[in-house]
Amino acid sequence: MDMRIDGSHGEGGGQILRTALSLSALLGKEVEFERIRAGREKPGLRPQHLAGVRALARIAGARVEGDEIGSQSLTFSPGKVRGGVYRFNVAEERGSAGSVTLILQVLLLPLCFGPSSSQVTLLGGTHVRWSPPFHYLSTVLLPTLGRMGLRCESEIEKWGWYPKGGGIVRIKILPVRELKPIDLSTRGRPRSIFGISATSNLPAHIALRQKERAHQRIKESLDLVADIKIMDKAPSPGQGTALFLRLESEGGVSGFSALGKRGKRAEEVADEAVGQLAEYMDSGGCIDPYLSDQVIPFAALAKGTSVFTVSRITRHLLTNIWVVKQFLDVRIDVEGREGEPGRVEIHP
Repeated sequence: MDMRIDGSHGEGGGQILRTALSLSALLGKEVEFERIRAGREKPGLRPQHLAGVRALARIAGARVEGDEIGSQSLTFSPGKVRGGVYRFNVAEERGSAGSVTLILQVLLLPLCFGPSSSQVTLLGGTHVRWSPPFHYLSTVLLPTLGRMGLRCESEIEKWGWYPKGGGIVRIKILPVRELKPIDLSTRGRPRSIFGISATSNLPAHIALRQKERAHQRIKESLDLVADIKIMDKAPSPGQGTALFLRLESEGGVSGFSALGKRGKRAEEVADEAVGQLAEYMDSGGCIDPYLSDQVIPFAALAKGTSVFTVSRITRHLLTNIWVVKQFLDVRIDVEGREGEPGRVEIHP
């Protein structure tokens, strides 16, 4: 056994599993998990996690033990990562609006170092709670990783909302030989705010109210003007509503989003997303909290020192740093306390 990972460490959620699996496949190291999500209300593997395990097993030709719903133990023995054309359904094991962007977190790193290009189609939730929405992936994460040399294109065909899911996303990944370090230490002045106010199979006035409220709040609290597009007929088998905001500054990009639900007014959705943006602006950090933990594995594999400032140090970030250090000989220095702005340096 090459590695043993305690799935209850730190944040104790599915991110430990995703990052460790990704590095296991990339490095060809067998990994054994124990106490997977032990502290959660429903501990062990859920359908979304199981979908990620099985998708990566197929891509990496892995032997897997313990891959079943509710399992808190898992052994993943990878073979060689193979590029190609793949299609994975998050709801294949059990009807679910599980997040396709979280599945991609498992696959992206090994495929970007794969022997050939890959085209991956993912079916499931594209805009669901507790995960980055597709537009965060396409306009914040991938462009940031693109500065490091990642070559990836993404498109959305259908939107997947909770509880029906049914979204369709396509990702094309071209292999790279090495990743470049990145400096995200200084935010600089804001250049633009772009947004999408979207609804599926709901009255058009909801998207309009989200947009108007966001415009008003951004102007009043930040003295900025946002370009927010309305998508009141986002193609989807289900119903849903969301507001996504992308801030481009001199030093980088960041993203903020909120989802609607029954009984939640359109204005509340806008207030939630703008509130996240305002908190970020007040912090002085260059990247947002959701980007920081996702950048860590890539920066740890880059050829040189990377640095970033973040608007808020999260338990997710600290946990992902711990996972990466189990697999790689890397020094990662964190300045600042959890819940506050901070600075991170990654020395591979």
